[in-house]
Amino acid sequence: MKTKLSVFFCIVIAVITSISFAERKDLDVPQVKTYRIDRKISEEAQGCIDCHSEEAKGMVADWAESRHAHANVTCIDCHKAGAADKDISVAHSDYSDVPVSAIVSPKDCSRCHPTEAAEYAKSKHANTIEIMWNIKDPWLTKGLSSDIERTTGCFTCHGTVVKIDKKGKFDPLTWPNVGVGRKNPDGSLGSCSSCHTRHKFSIAEARKPEACGQCHLGPDHPQIEIYAESKHGAIYAAEGDKWKWDSAPGTWTPGVDYRAPTCSTCHMSAINGVAASHDVTERLAWETQAPITVRPSEFKPWPAKTDWKKERKKMKKVCLACHSPAWTDGHFDRFDAVVKTYNNDYFIPMKKKVTALYDKKLLDKKNPLDEKIEIELYELWHHEGRRARFGAAMMAPDYAWWHGFYEMKKRCMEIDEMIDELNESGKPAKIHKLRGSGGDTIKPDFSK
Repeated sequence: MKTKLSVFFCIVIAVITSISFAERKDLDVPQVKTYRIDRKISEEAQGCIDCHSEEAKGMVADWAESRHAHANVTCIDCHKAGAADKDISVAHSDYSDVPVSAIVSPKDCSRCHPTEAAEYAKSKHANTIEIMWNIKDPWLTKGLSSDIERTTGCFTCHGTVVKIDKKGKFDPLTWPNVGVGRKNPDGSLGSCSSCHTRHKFSIAEARKPEACGQCHLGPDHPQIEIYAESKHGAIYAAEGDKWKWDSAPGTWTPGVDYRAPTCSTCHMSAINGVAASHDVTERLAWETQAPITVRPSEFKPWPAKTDWKKERKKMKKVCLACHSPAWTDGHFDRFDAVVKTYNNDYFIPMKKKVTALYDKKLLDKKNPLDEKIEIELYELWHHEGRRARFGAAMMAPDYAWWHGFYEMKKRCMEIDEMIDELNESGKPAKIHKLRGSGGDTIKPDFSK
């Protein structure tokens, strides 16, 4: 009998003990992790899908193939607006009681991608509209281009300051727009769909050079053409269709997923111990798009908060994933020499010569691009000067020489001849009224 009672009391004590242990929240007891994926779609979200499947099939098809769809992120998660939002779609209220906005801003994306949004916010991409005004770009500050020229040209890449009228309709001069520096109604800057186009938002698409080539092309910044000429571009053209483009962030590996870098590899991707970043200002040792090449921290319109020596080391580590130290060091030594040559042999002396004409009253200071010699100096740095520097940076010899230094030599001759003619005649240069001028010259308020 005693034995039975002893067993009974032991069982009771064990049960009580187990209950008390279970109820103690402060006890450090290992818990088994559980993972649950809820495949249910809310009634609101299903309504979006059903309607747009009829009205905009391509939009829904893109979304259905996206990682968003696979993770059960629906239209409503990105587009649903709050009661205080400035950009609630008035037109959409005719179809649904759910308040939505056509604009999905980096602030919206930051709910799931906070690190990427924070990195992007401090980049030159996000702040490119303000930079244009800070450098006193004459096309804007002097109204040398019209509003429609800017909207269909400059602002398509750089971004607009989105405006909404009192009826809740977008100003067609500012929307639609997916420019990298777009100022959104919620105050955030940029558009993630500049590179990850909606509604698939593909990481593979953003990793390919064509994503950057949408804006980085043409006479003033032909990075996509330069890349195509380089050995990297040649390898990509030959076998890029066989590479693995959709590896998860941080796992995209040279020699495994791809054989040669693209724009995103060098400037953004995690590689060889260098952390990934959505701030394209990082890894740069020179500001090669500026009239005179300076360190990024010395670029007055938008000083980078970086140390160029640390960033150069990062970029070298990127190169060392595939190249030897001797090859890597040699490349950057030559690039630095190109920068020095451009600054000291071309831009600085030619700028000094042209500036002297203002002191002699042979050029008028009022408008910086309404006299032919001013256009010539502008294109010296904005066109050929950039091509020489970019070509050297990305190993495209034809752009470094024939499209770059050769064209600069020729243009310097033309400028010298024009200077001689003005000095000999003593007559001021002809002032032209640029066709299509008259655009808004009021700087937007970026403080809001």
